Amino acid sequence: MTELDAALAGTRYAAYTYAYPHKTAYRPIAPSLPLAPLWAGERRDALFLYAHIPFCEQRCGFCNLFTRPVPPADLVAAYLDTLARQVAQVRRALDDGGTPYGFARAAIGGGTPTLLDAGQLARVLALLRTLGVGAATPLSVETSPETALPDRLAVLVGGGADRISMGVQSLDEAECRAVGRPQATADVHAALRALRDAAPATVNVDLMYGLPGQSAASWSATLAGVLAYRPEEVYLYPLYVRPLTTLGRRGAPSFDAVRIALYEQGRATLLAAGYAQVSLRMFRQVAAGHAPGPVYRCQDDGMLGLGCGARSYTRGVHYASEWAVGARGVRGIIDRWIQRPDAELAVADHGFMLDADEQRRRWLILSLLSDPGLDLAAYRARFGGDALADFAELAALAPRGLATLTADHLALTPAGHARADALGPWLYSAPVRARMAEYALQ
Repeated sequence: MTELDAALAGTRYAAYTYAYPHKTAYRPIAPSLPLAPLWAGERRDALFLYAHIPFCEQRCGFCNLFTRPVPPADLVAAYLDTLARQVAQVRRALDDGGTPYGFARAAIGGGTPTLLDAGQLARVLALLRTLGVGAATPLSVETSPETALPDRLAVLVGGGADRISMGVQSLDEAECRAVGRPQATADVHAALRALRDAAPATVNVDLMYGLPGQSAASWSATLAGVLAYRPEEVYLYPLYVRPLTTLGRRGAPSFDAVRIALYEQGRATLLAAGYAQVSLRMFRQVAAGHAPGPVYRCQDDGMLGLGCGARSYTRGVHYASEWAVGARGVRGIIDRWIQRPDAELAVADHGFMLDADEQRRRWLILSLLSDPGLDLAAYRARFGGDALADFAELAALAPRGLATLTADHLALTPAGHARADALGPWLYSAPVRARMAEYALQ
């Protein structure tokens, strides 16, 4: 049995590869790397700026994101003060050398950024503007049904946010309670109406399948209820039960057969409703088209992260603060971060150094797992080699019906997209797998 056959014989839901390498492969960088020379040699005309707000109104039972629920007001204030100090250091580093820089896209994520009040959100937007993120820069912001309030949405959309993403997960209150997310369906509808009234160009809704007690009928009702608002994007997330989450501590089971059936139902529903599948999770309304402006590809351009928990990507170095899932670990990391002196905010001291193989592998994985797939000519132009020769294992995908190969692209088929969470880990390098396996999660 080949390694691919073994991966396909196991669960479809091995790991969500939204970035490579995962943070569990990060380690302290010694000596630390000053940001100015680190970014000086990068392509800087189409950067991605990400600001992380690690606070939420509640911690869902499935959540392993870097976030602290119900933060005290003084902690939020101190966090924003440190964020302002970090922005000043990053701006100084970008100004200290290299080619002119600009941002193709920006995002504010979390956590739940709209846990901040309208004034605090305006302050975050002002900080981004000091780095050159203007009103015309495409900007995405995450929200929740409880915090998608009209005054906060007005600040965001008025400040240039053209995409607002809201995690709904389910319109069935019993299903939400089962995963530690007490949520009133009436509040979700009110939030969806508020999003439509705020009128960003793109509304995205996140839904989840495989929840305890979820049935084909309840899943159908959730899909129908959300699609009535015609969101431009919908993400369908399979339930993962991960270590140190509330569900993980309870030993809650995950049933592949249920997740597979509900995924197929959700996919068919969205395709019939006029959506195109972009990846295992992402579906985009065909009639909505694509937003104008420069296109950001995380495989190609750098990402500059702000805030505790945010990742930054240069071609050869990925860096971020420490990472944790458990409440105590998250609290400790945030508490230490807000006390960091300016000199420590101006260096990369925790991350992963990508050699030439890991750079090629990252490009390959993140391209292959979404449409239009791996662009073979772009790979050759960037790395000076042939992707199919550099990664001979890719030849096994098409014979199994998981991908199609043309002169230009290696692209996943619907069967391949359905198994993306198994294919991603299959492509991880041995050193990254070893680092992830030995990581002690806190």
